[in-house]
Amino acid sequence: MEIIGSVWHFIAHLDQVLVVWMQEYGSWVYGLLFAIVFCDTGLVVTPFLPGDSLLFAAGALWATADRSIVALWATLVTAAFCGDNCNYWIGRLAGRRIEHFQNSRWINRSALERTQQFYLRHGGKTVVIARFMPIVRTFSPFVAGIGAMHYAKFLAFSIGGAVFWVVSLTSCGYWFGNIAFVREHFSVIVLAIVAVSLLPLAIEVLRARSRRSAS
Repeated sequence: MEIIGSVWHFIAHLDQVLVVWMQEYGSWVYGLLFAIVFCDTGLVVTPFLPGDSLLFAAGALWATADRSIVALWATLVTAAFCGDNCNYWIGRLAGRRIEHFQNSRWINRSALERTQQFYLRHGGKTVVIARFMPIVRTFSPFVAGIGAMHYAKFLAFSIGGAVFWVVSLTSCGYWFGNIAFVREHFSVIVLAIVAVSLLPLAIEVLRARSRRSAS
């Protein structure tokens, strides 16, 4: 619970945290952002890390700090791409063994199963769609590796998804971050982004339960 509380506090105060990081670490803040996005997309044991909200907050901060949005794009697209590919090859090389750790405290079995069902419904497009869905985003490349999706196909979806996800959300933050209303209600807007991004996952869960009840 302590970890969850710390993550929630981090997400709710992203604007303040990023300002402190920029002041204390200077250009090293790019490395911190790279690490978070890489772990969010590259490690199945960290599905709780912020993704969408972090990108929006970073874009907003880069606007107010008058920093290059292109450098931010390059850093985060690279992080998302590297994380995806790391996760894919973990799934490809060791996924079957990891998948059967029924009682593992590190693998969220229900999230893994939901992602597998999502793949059955949407196919390779899941790699792109899942970018905007917390938790599923973390498991998507892992499931693609387990299912032995052809690497060239995965690579195309991964590159396209990484660019679309990073550029769209950071640009929204960059364009709207200087608006007075956004600055004054930033924490509320960040939490709203988290809620909206979780909505498709909640709908999928309800549909799955409905189908089980019907059967």
